[in-house]
Amino acid sequence: MNLVARRVNMPRLLIVDPMTLPHPTADQITLSNVLVALGDPTRLAIVGYLARRAGRPTMCLNFTDFGSKTNISYHLAKLREAGITRTEVSGTSRLITLRRDDLDIRFPGLLDSIITAAVDLPMVKKIEDAEEEALAQGEAR
Repeated sequence: MNLVARRVNMPRLLIVDPMTLPHPTADQITLSNVLVALGDPTRLAIVGYLARRAGRPTMCLNFTDFGSKTNISYHLAKLREAGITRTEVSGTSRLITLRRDDLDIRFPGLLDSIITAAVDLPMVKKIEDAEEEALAQGEAR
């Protein structure tokens, strides 16, 4: 077998700061992308949980009750790419928040309607119960 090597013109890669993740601008957020992202029960539960946190950043670790780390990473990426969440890199952690202001400007009232349904999902309650139990165990020590 004779292999012939040939040069392939590859575009140069843009080196991006590894400490940031791409997010759409407020103008790039589309209703169809938001609705598609929120059509998944796990992503809807993540939004419900974030809404209950009232703007406080949440680590990815908090969502492990929703599935495997790989699965949660996938869902968080879909929410970020749709413009629903913002992810900030902090060392080895990722801090997640809702982009409430951007979504309220683009689609007034939409997020409030979604949150009203999402905050009472059983998956959200499960995480909150686990947090309360962990706090109680920490106080008992």
